[in-house]
This record gives sequence, structure tokens and C-alpha cells, in this order.
Amino acid sequence: MRIDLGLESAVTRFVDDLTPVMKEVVSRLPDGRPDKVDEDVIVEAYNLACAFIDLDGLATDDELWALIRTFSPRLDIPLLKATPADVRNAGLTTGTSAFLNVPSTMFEILHGLDRRDGTSHARGYYELAVAIGHTVASLDTHTSHTELLGIERYRGMLLDALRDVATPAVATGTPAATAPAEQDEPPRPIDELLAELDALVGLEEVKQEVKLVANLIRVQNLRRQRGLAVLDQSRHLVFTGNPGTGKTTVARLLAQIYRTLGVVERGQLVEADRAGLVAGFVGQTATKVTEVFDRADQGVLLIDEAYALVRGSEQDFGREAIDTIVKLVEDRRDRVVVIVAGYPDEMSAFVEANPGLRSRFPRTIFFPDYTVDELLGIFEILCEKGHYLVGDDTLAAVRRWVVAQPREKGFGNGRLVRNLFEHVVARQASRIVEIEGPTDEQLCTLSPTDVPGPGPAP
Repeated sequence: MRIDLGLESAVTRFVDDLTPVMKEVVSRLPDGRPDKVDEDVIVEAYNLACAFIDLDGLATDDELWALIRTFSPRLDIPLLKATPADVRNAGLTTGTSAFLNVPSTMFEILHGLDRRDGTSHARGYYELAVAIGHTVASLDTHTSHTELLGIERYRGMLLDALRDVATPAVATGTPAATAPAEQDEPPRPIDELLAELDALVGLEEVKQEVKLVANLIRVQNLRRQRGLAVLDQSRHLVFTGNPGTGKTTVARLLAQIYRTLGVVERGQLVEADRAGLVAGFVGQTATKVTEVFDRADQGVLLIDEAYALVRGSEQDFGREAIDTIVKLVEDRRDRVVVIVAGYPDEMSAFVEANPGLRSRFPRTIFFPDYTVDELLGIFEILCEKGHYLVGDDTLAAVRRWVVAQPREKGFGNGRLVRNLFEHVVARQASRIVEIEGPTDEQLCTLSPTDVPGPGPAP
């Protein structure tokens, strides 16, 4: 029964919030029928519920009972008086996921109204519709990957449509440090954090993985609120990839996402490496590791180059650090989320170094190297943030330099471009000091001669 009340609650909010708005819209039309609006909004909610049920093609009994008990009092559809088996055999929800492929007519009407009047009715629709999606996904104990992907595609499609009305504040998109959450500041809205994630250059598959993590937590939160069983799944992650691919930036955002969704209370990111975890004397390593976990309490701990802990002789204290990490990850599983990061091959060796690591770090997110165009995009963002002007000829010189860099293990990616930018700015400064009374334009313009020729990284 609690499952039914979950969908009932989401649908009631959808109907109660949107019906008055749609009645007002329809009343303005010459041939409008406000008396039909109540049913139209209910049908819209029904179409959404059926479509979300159909996303994974399973149409389970729990989902169909919820559909029947939520809509049978509202709609005159004979099959909604039947059983899940009857609904399933009749294919009542089969193929309905197509409803999620494009914005509905009702959404478009509200969107047009917002553009004209500066209202936010379409955003309200978006939030209520996605809530139905998350509620449907919470009806089953196990939420499928396909279902989460479908919800995320739908969420992204509506947000794209909303961008010409109001856009959440986002970061500049460069893999730079995101300000850590302060304990006395309220958690940031989830859509704002995901918009900041989307604004990062490249990393499309990484963004998708993070969104799936966020959607799964939202679904599990719904089940937990209703006293339903929730599968115990580890929040800890393995990040693999070359330096400068945005691992720390994404970890900071993920820490804030975890805070907003109630996984942790503070959402700070604490960074550590071998030097910060391993001591030189017996008994001190466990103390150092514990101190790091204490600083990360109710936040996220990022252990960079974690594979370095497995290097050294049998007498090396890196193994002691790993044993302590495994113990604390278990003891503080409800207080600290741990992300271990490093090169792909070495991180595989790290996870295999202790029997407890594999089960506690079941999910790996790979951060690919940036393409040349993406690296140029990062360079342009750095110029914009620094209020420097950069023309096509200068960008062409930057492209030549980037292309000339060897793509080998340890390729610096965003870090490499940031170093180049700082080098170019220094060369520009050396050039400008030779000019007597430079203009503002000269002070702000980067020239192709400021870019070093193809060769080793500066």
C-alpha cells in the first residue's frame, strides 16, 4: 500500500499544481474548455507514469498495481479496474516510453507562456514530471540501469528546452576548483549542481555516470522515506585516467551532490595521497589515516595516486595504510565517501591488493584524455576568466603547440593547458613592458608570438 501512496502522492502534486495554471491558459482561448482541463492534466500524468514504467520494458506487478490504484478512481479505462496480469497482457504500457522522446504539448504551452510572461510554469512541470519518474523507479527494489538512463535523458531534454527562459548559475566549464561547501551554507539545488557538471568541457561519459549515481540515490531516498527495502550499495568510487582530466573537479561536485541528496551532511572534499597517509614508523600510519578520515567526516575523501600505497617492500607501511582504509571505509560507511584515483592499470592492481577493496569499490569511472578541440576550449575559458583577448591566429598557434605534445602516459590534459596559459601570459607581460604607455587593448591581447613554438611543455 505504501508503494501505491508514493505514486498517488506524486500524481496528486502534479495534478493539483498544474490544473489551475492550465485552466487559466485555456480560459483565454476563444474556444477553450476549462471544464475539460481536469481530465487533460490527469491524462498527462497517466501518460508520464505509463511511459516511465515502460522505460525498461518490465512492467512489474508493483509498478502496475501502483498505476491501477492511482488512476482507476480518476480515469474511465476498464483495464485499470483489472489486475497487473491483465494490464500487462493487454500491452497497456507497451511502447508508451515514446511519450518521453519529445516535450509534450502541455509542456510546450507552459513553456511558451513562460517566454511571454516571464513565469516559471514549465519549470514546475519539469520538476513534477521528473518526480513521477523517480517515484516509478522507486517502486521496484532493484532500479535498472536502463530506467535511470531514460529518466536522465528525459530530464536533460526538458532542461535544454528551459534554457531560453532561465538558466541556473553554472561554473565556467574549466576543470578548475569548485568552491567546497561550507557547513553553515544550505545545500545547493541538485539541478544547479548538475548544470555545473554539464558546463565542464568534455567528459560526456563521466557526466552520464555521475548523473546515474545521483538518480539512483534520489530513487533510493524515495524508497527509504516510505519504509521500503533499499539495496545496500557502496557509494565509494574509483576514478581512473591521466592527470588533468577533471577528476578532482568532478569529485568536488560529487561531494556537494552527495550533501544535497543527504548521503553526507557537510559535503567537503578532503584530498590525500601516500605522503599524507603513510608514516615511517610502526603504529603511526594507522593514526595518520584515521586523522585524514576524521577531517573528511560527513564529506568525501579523495585519495590521489592510491596505487602508490601498494608499492615498496613487505616492510613498507603502505600496506598498513590500505588495511586501515579498508577498516575505516567499513566502520564509517555512513559518514565518509571515499574516492580512489589514479592511472587505470595501476588502480586495478590497487583494488586487487586487499580482498576488502574490490567489494567496497565496485564502480569505476574512466576519465578520458581531452581532444585537441576540448583543450582549446579550456584555453579559451582561461582567457575569458582572466579577461584576456585571444584571436583566431593566436588560437591557431595554441592548436599547433597542443598537437605537437606527445600523447603518452601521464599526458597533462587540462593541467598542461593551464601551464601553457600561464606561460603565454608571462611571455605577453615580458613583451608589454617594452611598450611605453600600452593601451588597454594591448594589455589584454595575447599575440601568436606569445605562444611558444611546438616543443616540450613549458
